[in-house]
Amino acid sequence: MSALLITHYVIHIQKGQAALAFVFLVGSIVILVGVTIGFLASSFVNSSFGFSASQRALATANAGANDAYIRVLRNKDFSDVVGYSLPLGENSATVTVTQDSPSVGVVTVLSIATVSFHTRKVQMTLSVSSSTGSVELIGRRELQ
Repeated sequence: MSALLITHYVIHIQKGQAALAFVFLVGSIVILVGVTIGFLASSFVNSSFGFSASQRALATANAGANDAYIRVLRNKDFSDVVGYSLPLGENSATVTVTQDSPSVGVVTVLSIATVSFHTRKVQMTLSVSSSTGSVELIGRRELQ
């Protein structure tokens, strides 16, 4: 009778060990899936936030370039090589206006805006007639 009891006891221990190993395996898989889903969700949120911040920086840089364009329209001799800050809500653009660059009668505007580590630059080139004072947009581009 004692051999039968020992055999029954050994079978119970082996079943318990198998169940414990199965619980650890399933638990590990559940944790791995949870961590993966958390990482993917975090990446999605960060990329969406980064895209939004980059677009806000571009809009702010464009607004800075437009502001400089208006200032040159009002005063054909306007220049600010040091750069002025144009606050726009929570963001701001730093705008430089350089007269006679790269040639005489050409004004170069550079507007730089940074939002949450995302920097965007817009360059505008204007032609200013010294005789008539008319201002014409030659080109506008986003710099990398």
